[in-house]
Amino acid sequence: MAEQLIISVSGMRGVIGENLSAPIAAEYGCAFGTFLKDMHCSEKEKLSVCVGRDSRPSGQMLASAVASGLCAVGIDVVDLGIVTTPGASVMLRQIGCAGGVVITASHNPVEYNGIKLLLDNGVAPPPSQAEQIRKRFFDKNFALAGSVSCGRLTFSDQTDAAHIGKILAIVDKKPIAAKAYKVVLDSVNGAGGRVTKKLLAEFGCEIVAINDEPTGLFAHKPEPIAENLTGLCEIVQAEGADIGLALDPDADRLAIVDENGTYLGEEYTLALAAKNVFSKSTGKAAANLSTSRMIDDIAEKAGGQVIRTAVGEANVAAAMFEHDCIIGGEGNGGVIDLRVGPVRNSLVGIALVLQLMTETGKTVSQLVGEIGGYYMTKEKFPAEQNHAQQILDLAKKTFPEAKLDATDGCRFDFDDGWLHLRTSNTEPVMRAIVEAKDPRATRDYLSAVAKIRMKVLG
Repeated sequence: MAEQLIISVSGMRGVIGENLSAPIAAEYGCAFGTFLKDMHCSEKEKLSVCVGRDSRPSGQMLASAVASGLCAVGIDVVDLGIVTTPGASVMLRQIGCAGGVVITASHNPVEYNGIKLLLDNGVAPPPSQAEQIRKRFFDKNFALAGSVSCGRLTFSDQTDAAHIGKILAIVDKKPIAAKAYKVVLDSVNGAGGRVTKKLLAEFGCEIVAINDEPTGLFAHKPEPIAENLTGLCEIVQAEGADIGLALDPDADRLAIVDENGTYLGEEYTLALAAKNVFSKSTGKAAANLSTSRMIDDIAEKAGGQVIRTAVGEANVAAAMFEHDCIIGGEGNGGVIDLRVGPVRNSLVGIALVLQLMTETGKTVSQLVGEIGGYYMTKEKFPAEQNHAQQILDLAKKTFPEAKLDATDGCRFDFDDGWLHLRTSNTEPVMRAIVEAKDPRATRDYLSAVAKIRMKVLG
């Protein structure tokens, strides 16, 4: 059965040639542009929107289509070319755009692509505004411009420089450069290779780059998880490198391999970044409900506090703004530092981890040993909306003794760990995340979830 086009708070995502095409992208551009004109109706100057894309072969087609839709409703377009999602967020704020569009399907395979929307603050629209855009798209309620009022297209190649400038403003590169770290970088033929190599060069690193050509023909499955990064682990060990870095195609997520060639798990990316930031100041952090308790432990030792949110960087960023958080992110390898921008940013994670290594004089494995850890397991399985709700309802009956947080799906907190069940914002799947100090407990909770799935799905 063909998959449905997904239009959610995270934007639009589909399969090229099956449910996502240039006409659909153009109409989505019209909907977003019309929404922005309504939002900025009191402003006299013409609005502009940045459009960037990751390296997927279908990206140029979709970017051109979105740009045509924006121009059709009178929005000027600045074409950024192949850039990272965090880079696009930095750039749109730097040049004063009313919004931004990134053509990316994040960690999904090459047959997918998507359209991610950003507002003038560099963050995805909140759910209420995302719903307005979605409604305009389906109703085809577009404010088309006349001949002389159509938008115009210009190009900019300044995104990398703007992005790196923001990073170097929060981290002193000289002490890091003195260490001359050897780094293996796997950018999975995505958008992050070019700018990350430039940043690592600023940090004086010896760079061993693999899969760095931005072809969009991914050398391995693009999600930066353990099963997809065995090659990176082997090269780190063979090269005697200090650290291995793995990006996803739009470079908003970072996974780390230590000096022994051991994959750490994406949860440690935010934990290490938080360890750095909390070593310098006390304050609040924000993380979603699916993120490891490691960040709570780190914040507590520093006299800080963690604000928990629904999954999604827009939710984490909103909490960071509201509570003036000094660091935030998600356990998928996404680090948010508002000094650079309000989106997940792999370059921020790289800079903060290298700075932590430099200032402590410790290896990655030593730093991880200090943090400690939990046993976490993440699973996902196909589930339509009606089945997902049945699973959640049955889980509530299965775990009546747990503390329940229904902000986003259901998170069950137990004395020895927690379980989070939720539907994905970007895929027709359900996710189950379990964390506990004892591996037996994680297995027991997942076994209970499996029994629930069998009852509902058969």
